[in-house]
Amino acid sequence: MINGFMKKAAWLTGSRRICGGGVLCGASLASMILVVASVLGGCHEIEDYENSPKGVFEQLWGVLDEHYCFFKQKDVDWNEIHFRYGAMVSDRMTDEELFSVCSDMLDELKDGHTNLSAPFATSYYKKWWSDYPQNYDARLVEESYFNFNYRSVGGVKYGILPENVGYMHYSSFSYALGEGNLDAILGYCVSCAALIVDVRDNGGGSMTNVEMLVGRFTDKSVLAGSICHKTGPGHDDFSEPFEYYINPAGGGRVMWGKPVVVLCNRSTFSAANNFVSVMKGLPNVTVVGATTGGGSGMPFSSELVNGWGVRFSASPVRDPEGRLTEFGIEPDVVVDMNVEDALAGRDTMLDMAVEVALHGGS
Repeated sequence: MINGFMKKAAWLTGSRRICGGGVLCGASLASMILVVASVLGGCHEIEDYENSPKGVFEQLWGVLDEHYCFFKQKDVDWNEIHFRYGAMVSDRMTDEELFSVCSDMLDELKDGHTNLSAPFATSYYKKWWSDYPQNYDARLVEESYFNFNYRSVGGVKYGILPENVGYMHYSSFSYALGEGNLDAILGYCVSCAALIVDVRDNGGGSMTNVEMLVGRFTDKSVLAGSICHKTGPGHDDFSEPFEYYINPAGGGRVMWGKPVVVLCNRSTFSAANNFVSVMKGLPNVTVVGATTGGGSGMPFSSELVNGWGVRFSASPVRDPEGRLTEFGIEPDVVVDMNVEDALAGRDTMLDMAVEVALHGGS
């Protein structure tokens, strides 16, 4: 491993330097992610590693040492992790054995955005959601509330509840959602008194889809948060926060100015977590459900010398007040699913969302 001084020199003297300044102010988060990715991908010299278990381990540990963004917030002593897990690595071990050690090391970060990918497996930290109630049953909603008579487009299932409240469940921001789709959904619900946007079990996806959806609930540009990027190999080497904004939809699109309830659970993660964070700050919006799963670190990918891939959180995103959203967004109204309600064909959380939509909550 190169020492700290040489790491610093590599960051500062590489042919592609990290740039500061205010050029990203006012940009969308989607466009800023592309800039951050290019910064992380080519800002310093690359050290050569042997294609051996020890070489792979050192490269994996080193790339996170220089680029991972939540060591301080997660209270992780990465040097101690190196000492403990490095002692388990031998050049005589199999790929499966090496993968197991490396995966366990990455689990120390407790980060749902951190994965190690090999041809035979992909590691994944599950405890960010597995130790919590699921709080969502798609069939329960589809059968008991709509008798399966709902509409579906662009990853969204939508309809009108008996209380004259519009309902849309967006299962993943990875599903393309066009402006025309949103016009159709909101136009269908136009006579409703309120709208519920259910993002339970939405694991994230494209920030472009987040911005498109949020743009239907505001009539002016809104500060959505800020993002930082690494400026050097040190764990505290970050740029000043760059603010990003979301603009209202234009061009005569269907807008929504009535009450909105955002319904979320622990499996609301990554881009969906960001959606909840932004919506929570808008007028006429109430967040109902359970604390989201977090995942505010924009992920960055790198390839190891043996061909394995690693993906991890590299750029922290904060809400408009500067609060880190990595550990989740707390709802305005906290409610969990009730087993007895579910057996009776009722979704406790959705019932509360309807009540809040019609009468307000606290």
